[in-house]
Amino acid sequence: MKEKILLIGGGGHCRSCIDVIERENRFEVAGIVDEPEKKNQVVLGYSVIGSDADLPSLIKLFPHVLITLGHIRSPRRRIELFDELERMGANFPTIKSPLAYVSPHARIAGGSIIMHYALVNAGARVGKNCIVNSRALVEHDAVIDDHCHVATGAVVNGGVNMGRGTFYGSCAVSEEYTAIPPGSFIKAGSVFSKKR
Repeated sequence: MKEKILLIGGGGHCRSCIDVIERENRFEVAGIVDEPEKKNQVVLGYSVIGSDADLPSLIKLFPHVLITLGHIRSPRRRIELFDELERMGANFPTIKSPLAYVSPHARIAGGSIIMHYALVNAGARVGKNCIVNSRALVEHDAVIDDHCHVATGAVVNGGVNMGRGTFYGSCAVSEEYTAIPPGSFIKAGSVFSKKR
């Protein structure tokens, strides 16, 4: 029998995460936590079973958790949730789409999700609570710090060091061996070339 996982956030990113979880076939979605007014709504066949106020009791029932709230402008709420859930004793598995490629020589920390057709190459490291979105490339020896979002189709070239809480937009490209400061917002389609 598959273990159950609780999803925190019921919007568009949650839908994409559900698709990855179903494909990976390692966990069964226990339910979704969202705003109180959304209780009993259904997202791709899974019910919203509570709000933030219910988290202490829900974590006791379903200790495996994935934050499925998106990160576009700011990582603040994802970080707050991660810290709160960690204090409650939640377990953060790593979720990897079977349609993605993650090198056996790469490291992915807990609470991160590697989405469909993403590629994480040898020597790369992805921190906690990160999103490596569909068709993103994280090249060899790149370091993605905690709470980052590498958006769809983005290219993080070899040896790049991406600071904590960065949003790295769709189809953005970084020059190899650059340092991206913590909390950066890299616009979609831009080229980042600041040398370390």
